[in-house]
This record gives sequence, C-alpha cells and structure tokens, in this order.
Amino acid sequence: MSDQLKALTDAGVSIWLDDLSRERIETDNLAGLVAEKSVVGVTSNPTIFAAAIADGERYDAQVAQLVEKGEPVERIIFDLTTEDVRNACDILRPTYEADHANGRVSIEVEPDLANDTQATIASARALWAAVDRPNALVKIPATEEGLAAITAATAEGISVNVTLMFSTQRYRDVMDAYLTGLEHAHEAGHDLSRIHSYGSFFVSRVDTEVDKRLEAIGSETALALRGKAAVANALVAYGAFEEVFGSERWRALEAVGANRQRPLWASTGVKNPDYDDTMYVRDLVVAETVNTMPEKTLHAFADHGEVLGDVVTGRAGAGAAILERLGEVGVDFDDVLVVLETEGVDKFKKSWSDLTDSVSAQMRKAETSA
Repeated sequence: MSDQLKALTDAGVSIWLDDLSRERIETDNLAGLVAEKSVVGVTSNPTIFAAAIADGERYDAQVAQLVEKGEPVERIIFDLTTEDVRNACDILRPTYEADHANGRVSIEVEPDLANDTQATIASARALWAAVDRPNALVKIPATEEGLAAITAATAEGISVNVTLMFSTQRYRDVMDAYLTGLEHAHEAGHDLSRIHSYGSFFVSRVDTEVDKRLEAIGSETALALRGKAAVANALVAYGAFEEVFGSERWRALEAVGANRQRPLWASTGVKNPDYDDTMYVRDLVVAETVNTMPEKTLHAFADHGEVLGDVVTGRAGAGAAILERLGEVGVDFDDVLVVLETEGVDKFKKSWSDLTDSVSAQMRKAETSA
C-alpha cells in the first residue's frame, strides 16, 4: 500500500474502484487491488460491462450456454452482469464483514427505465434477488421518477447506491427519499442496521460543462474560474448532507439503528489534462465518504496524491461563493445542472445500447461457432 493511499484511508475516505470485469475477477487483479491498493469497494455500470465483454473471451462459454438455451439478449446481460457482481461481492466479503459500510459492489438497474418508477422498482428487486449478497448495492438514477423507486427499494430492505446526481436540490430530494424509505422499513419491521445507502454526487462533468461556457465568455475573470465549479458544487452538496443528517428527523431514525446515507464522490477522473490528475480526490477529502475512481486515478493518487486533511466540512459557504461568481460572469449554473442531468440520462441509456450491442455480437459469435 502506498503512503498516499494509506493517508487517504486514514483520513476516512473509502477507496472504491470504478471498474469491474470477469478478467479482473478471474486473474485475481481485483483481489490484488484490495490487498495492495486499499480498494474497499467496486462500482460498475453498463459502459464498464460493455467494454469488458467486448474485449475479452471470458464470457464466451456462458454466452454460448445461454444462446443454446434460447435466452434473449436482455436475459443474457442480466445473467452475465449479476454473476460478475456476485463474484466480486465474494472477493470483498471479508472487507464487508469488517465494516458493513465497505466491501460493497454496485450494479445498475436498466437505464431505459430511468423515467419509469414501477419498472425501476421491479428491476431493483430482480437484481437484488439475483446477486443475493448482503454487500451488493443496486444503483438507481436520481431522476424525478427514480426518487419514489429509491424510497420503495429502501423500504423493502434493499441497499441502494443513488447515481447521476449533479444538483444540491436533487441531492436533498434523494436524502428525503432515503429517510422516507427508512421510516417505511421501520414500520414494516425491517432491521434498519442492515440497510445501507450511498449518494453518488458527480464531480468532473460539472467542470467540463462549466469550463466550456467560461471559455466561450473568454474574459479574464471568467477564465480564472475554470476548474473550480465541480469542487465548489460538491462542497455545497456536502453542506446539505451535514444539515439533513444533523436533523431531528435523522436522529430519530439513528436511534433505531439506521445508517447515514454515505456521500460518494463519483466521476473523479480528471477530464482536462491541464489539471492535476488527483484534484477530485485531494480536494474532496472528508471522513466517512467514498471516492470511486478509475484505476488510472487510483494509481495517480498512489504515486503523487496529497492528503491535506478535512478540506470539505464547513466549507459550503466557500463553495456557494464560487458558484455565485460564476453567475456574475454570465454562467447560468442552474442551466448547467439541467443539461448535465439530461445528458447523464442520455449517456446512461446509450451505455445500455452499447452493452446490448456487445452482448449481441457475442451471441452471433456463439451461434456461428456452434
């Protein structure tokens, strides 16, 4: 373990890998990252699975078996991905047994269901049952329709990783959905201590969109704000988290065993090569949070990352000041957030299409060689 990763872990940040493949599982790569790189969790998504299935031959035998049984592409995707998540959960089970907030592996509901509450709930139930591991997480997007699904899944005892959050207001809605789900779960007699949830707040995409607008404005004042919006937005969101989980409503749930919905910084790989490649890790260090990072970012932080202590708690005002300055130079930040959520859902659906294409290609290959 590098000194930098140890320092990050000691600061209370859970390092999760934003990648999963059967190759990582079967070659012990994932186990090695857990043992040597402080990785204590994994997130996956359809884009990750599409790349894994397209690039390797480790899925061929299972695809061939399912094709022989006449299974449709949707069922094959379900079986391939739930098997990988189940096996990753088993690798991370010792981590989970030591600390139930970690050792987690996420799997997403079907993206085409992002605007369909009931179908999202049904997908969450099916994934939770199929993976059948206490350290699994079902990822549900934070669309308006997703909020009710978050409440319903939580109420049934399903641990949820809420994804695609960009705005503080939506984050507040998500926290409310989680607390409502806990209240319903308690009424139904569930053990709240067994339910965990994570709020995935997206980071780097905010700078990508804002920087484009700042560069279009082109003034010296505007250009000086490049690379500052994403962390500022995250600081404001964390302020909302502090408020909600310091409330009387939360304390009542905590008294009967509930777990806080842990903040998770997502999309922390740096898109702009001019920026420090560890900035979205370094600038978001605060205890009891998760940073889910691509392997490239993990290795960069291991090599030259800095831990400057808690740089988040109590800094919502500083973040809000930067967002206010964006407005003063002509950036409509509310519009930025609308664009990001819309694009996020579109990318979410596109990734499912890519996954479907990857699996369909594997199916044709299996049929040809049969």
